Amino acid sequence: MLRTRFTDTFGIEHPVVCGGMTGVGTAELISAVANAGGLGFLTALTQPTPEALVAEIARCREMTDKPFGVNLTLLPTVTPVPYDDYRAAIIDSGITIVETAGSNPQEHVAAFKAAGIKVIHKAVAVRHAIKAQSMGVDAVSIDGFECAGHPGNEDIPGLILIPAAARVLDIPIIASGGFATGDGLAAALALGACAINMGTRFVASDEAPVHPNVKAQIVANDERQTILVFREFRNTARVARNSISETIAALSARPDATFSDIAHLASGVRGRTEVLEKGNMEGGMWWAGQSQGLIDAVLPCKTIISDIVSDAEAAIRRIAADLA
Repeated sequence: MLRTRFTDTFGIEHPVVCGGMTGVGTAELISAVANAGGLGFLTALTQPTPEALVAEIARCREMTDKPFGVNLTLLPTVTPVPYDDYRAAIIDSGITIVETAGSNPQEHVAAFKAAGIKVIHKAVAVRHAIKAQSMGVDAVSIDGFECAGHPGNEDIPGLILIPAAARVLDIPIIASGGFATGDGLAAALALGACAINMGTRFVASDEAPVHPNVKAQIVANDERQTILVFREFRNTARVARNSISETIAALSARPDATFSDIAHLASGVRGRTEVLEKGNMEGGMWWAGQSQGLIDAVLPCKTIISDIVSDAEAAIRRIAADLA
């Protein structure tokens, strides 16, 4: 068993996290991660209302008696999000661990901490991680350039970002971006992290609530099958490469491009409906990281986590033996 500051701080068996994923972080997946000894986060904004989030939390508790958390991502939206109401739903539901991401979470961190909730904040830069630590968060998830989602605009890969953060932070670090194997977990620990966060690997699990075509596509794809979009609008995102994401990139590269030119293609609702639900892999933009090049099979969460931990232990023993 790999015991780290992360497992001790959060009362988790294994140093493996499934962070919030819109449209994917529901009770089916998160309870499976929890039952396998990892820490998973329901995604608050996947639920249409705070009341629906309360119901999803209750549903997850019916499926596991182990710790799990809720992700609250703070991003600019066309339609205002009642973040305060979602925050109240999380607190009133008795959640003990929250993952924040996106914009400055200071107001929410203060409220969560006042309620006795442990907070993990996702950051894509060392300076942002330092700021989060100053707010009193209990851990930072540091996202390298390899990750799906929004890696920031500075293009710093995990091999640099993780140890750079470890040099200046006192709180546990969760390494995120590019992780899908036990060797990756061993490497993250060597770089100064206390756990790894995986998104794409858990999408390709039996329990992920997405169409089988999505899981099969992740297995079929290699590490080259992602593309960066939205860079021109200072909101860089890594997504799976398909005809839609390639068109988004091409349109965005035009000198006079505006986000309205691609909004219909980049719609999150379109991606969730056409791709995640219907399995039309060219029907919308969908999220995947470079780690898909390391994923060879769709497996149950229990197998994914146990294999990664045992492989990490084997890697550590192998390195120790080689150096003896």
